Amino acid sequence: MTIEKLQEVLTGEASFRLKQAIKLVFVDLISDWEDASVFPLVLREKLKQDLSLDIKADLFLSKEQKSGKAIIHLVDGLKVETTLMNHKDGRNTVCISSQIGCPLACKFCATGKMGFTRNLDYSEILIQIIFWARFLKNKNEKISNVVFMGMGEPLLNYDNVFKAIKFINDPDLFNISSRKIAISTIGLINEIKKMVNERIKVDLAISLHAPNDFLRRKIMPYSENYQLEKLLDTSDFYIKKTNRRVMLEYLLIKGVNDSQKEALELSRLLLGRKLYFVNLIKYNETGSFKPSDQKTINNFKNILLRNGINVIERYRFNQDVFGACGQLALKTT
Repeated sequence: MTIEKLQEVLTGEASFRLKQAIKLVFVDLISDWEDASVFPLVLREKLKQDLSLDIKADLFLSKEQKSGKAIIHLVDGLKVETTLMNHKDGRNTVCISSQIGCPLACKFCATGKMGFTRNLDYSEILIQIIFWARFLKNKNEKISNVVFMGMGEPLLNYDNVFKAIKFINDPDLFNISSRKIAISTIGLINEIKKMVNERIKVDLAISLHAPNDFLRRKIMPYSENYQLEKLLDTSDFYIKKTNRRVMLEYLLIKGVNDSQKEALELSRLLLGRKLYFVNLIKYNETGSFKPSDQKTINNFKNILLRNGINVIERYRFNQDVFGACGQLALKTT
């Protein structure tokens, strides 16, 4: 579903019909042209025939029924996953995929084990937003935050991701503040620099997961192209130009990156870098490793805090439906 497709189908109609159609699809979130009562019957029939609003998806709600994941069926027969996280404070965060599979092959990630199929078009990114916006509308709720932390590396699909962000941020469409949109990346340096020049400045998250290049390459092979010091210098540049804090995501994997040694090393790496915060994430099992126990996580967190590092521990969503961080691999049971 795109504005270009709407324009094509509405060719020959009065110009105000396009504005009406855009509002109906992206704001009113109708799922059937029968609900477009502002259109005459003949136009509704034409739209039903030429441009279906149906989104074919398999929905898996977590046990509390407020969070979950959806497997979206695309027109070419391929599938992609997206998740909804309902926070205790009432926020609804949608986690968006940007690729089918992922070419980075991180050892701890189920998506990476799938390999890479293709990039998503911006319209296929927006379908994920529309799906959850409709779902929440039925509960009298709205999307409050969007994170590009699903399947794939967003900055390897840069143009489609930022085209989608323009729609997500547009006050006449989804109207989600740029400060509530985040992109998570392994750390593509040139693309991070490019982000600085975007009109819409979004939050940046770096998938760090190790405090040194040797360990990072071991669990994230693609990271050999991006040395940590250079990556953090680039992130410093992003902070300076955008005045945004940068989140460093750190999965805690038992016996791999969760020792006192790594905690101290991470503290030294971030010494003097004030506008960063570390988001500690208990590893969600994908068959490769084991998660750190809570005592180890607490020790790691306390070492960072004692060394003046801003740190939070992420609440885990959707494990029971294989929709937690690192688990997206189109698994249904």
